[in-house]
Amino acid sequence: MSMGSPADRVIIFDTTLRDGEQSPGATLNVEEKLAIAHQLALLGVDVIEAGFAVASPGDFAAVKAIAEQVGIQGGPIICSLARATRQDIQAAAEALKPAARPRIHTMISTSDIHLQYQLKKSRSEVLAIASEMVAYAKSFVDDVEFSPMDASRTDREFLYEVLQQAIAAGATTINIPDTVGYCTPKEIGILIAGIREHVPNIHQAILSIHTQNDLGLATANALAAIEHGVRQVECTINGIGERAGNAALEEIVMALQVRKPFFNPYFGRAVDADAPLTNIKTQEIYKTSSLVSQLTGMLIQPNKAIVGANAFAHESGIHQDGILKHRQTYEIMEAGSIGLPENRIVLGKHSGRNAFRTRLKELGFELNETDLNKAFNRFKEVADKKKEISDWDLEAIVRDEMQIQVESGYQLEHVQVICGDCTCPTATITIVTPDGKILTDASVGTGPVDAVYQAINRLVQIPNQLIEFSVQSVTGGIDALGTVTIRLEYQERIFSGQASDTDIVVAAAYAYINAINRLYWYLQTKNEVLQSSATVSSR
Repeated sequence: MSMGSPADRVIIFDTTLRDGEQSPGATLNVEEKLAIAHQLALLGVDVIEAGFAVASPGDFAAVKAIAEQVGIQGGPIICSLARATRQDIQAAAEALKPAARPRIHTMISTSDIHLQYQLKKSRSEVLAIASEMVAYAKSFVDDVEFSPMDASRTDREFLYEVLQQAIAAGATTINIPDTVGYCTPKEIGILIAGIREHVPNIHQAILSIHTQNDLGLATANALAAIEHGVRQVECTINGIGERAGNAALEEIVMALQVRKPFFNPYFGRAVDADAPLTNIKTQEIYKTSSLVSQLTGMLIQPNKAIVGANAFAHESGIHQDGILKHRQTYEIMEAGSIGLPENRIVLGKHSGRNAFRTRLKELGFELNETDLNKAFNRFKEVADKKKEISDWDLEAIVRDEMQIQVESGYQLEHVQVICGDCTCPTATITIVTPDGKILTDASVGTGPVDAVYQAINRLVQIPNQLIEFSVQSVTGGIDALGTVTIRLEYQERIFSGQASDTDIVVAAAYAYINAINRLYWYLQTKNEVLQSSATVSSR
């Protein structure tokens, strides 16, 4: 539903599937990207940057699939990043063809340090390339975004000239990246004010900001840019992204909502105007955050603003006393405003399928019959081990069962572990291989989890190095579900896996298999590309 012209609100440009996926270990397959894209559409983001189409066959397929299935009439703008080259722009245009509203986002470095050491080009060469490639992108789509990379460290006069030429060539959005997270909010304000004053045709384009979080200032910088006239913010769910990440979507959106009286005047509104400043359906924030965390394997730190486990928790006696007397004494927003479920106990092992389905709907999960059966069977298994099943448990069960599996991957059939203070930890593992073979092996290790991983490695025969193992309790109590997240490294690429169970060793085994499957699929795709290249070369 339209809220008026862009000047009346902030356009939310979500780059979780592009910049966010550049986080080490956050590699997603096409099905996982599609799941996130569908949820981003439900969340109400205006633009989904679906990927970098030219980067790989997988990226191209993901952008195209999202354009087809999510970029429908009435849906969000679907965008692909492209360097300022014909090859990149052609790939982006081709992948975006199915989208009702496609956008090509092209970029080129403009700072002297990038020109000298990365591009090895002069300012005049970059100016010509920027103008030519924006015009080339415009020949494919009406909606073209241009980014001068490392804008915050670019000579101001040259930056103004590049932006003026890009708009003249057809750019409809001008994005200003603080690529290395170098600026402070005051400097961002001065930068944006200078652009608005010295780029004569800037009013012909929407002004955007992209802030990195290297100094922990990404959200503050983005909000400062909004105060100075920026009307699009590029951000990611949970703030994931290159290095220290990006401005977090949930922080930007909730800051604009909670502090609406402060921001309203910057949009020409009365201080007490009630209309929202973004199109985001805030009740979908928590669900989206959890989905991205689960699929990328990147746990959310407990003290993370808005979506962290402690964001609405109070331990201090003074705080607890205040909250009990009046919630607003120590809370500036309600948990329900981001769709955070209350930790209510509603189901147990005697609960039926209908009650289970109804509660899942209340939590925002709409499952088809097949998926419902899988989740219900898992629920019954957990309910036999736990007296009470909380909303948090239900969410973990559903996300774990609905976790998108890599095609032709390994399946874990059986896990048995023997351990103790006087016993050598031993694991017996049975798996089904991608071609249907059933294999069993046993191994010893320094502990039960190590023994499980040693046995799995003996069976799959895929070289890797375990670089991270973490366990997080879903709820309190001795019978809590535990979520295990692991990361494997292979040739400097990182692959993550995640799984939940009341038995941590079992969860660890499934998490490891999930990561192995990601690595296996990566190797399969890599081999297909190499074989295809060899075939082309032989011709």
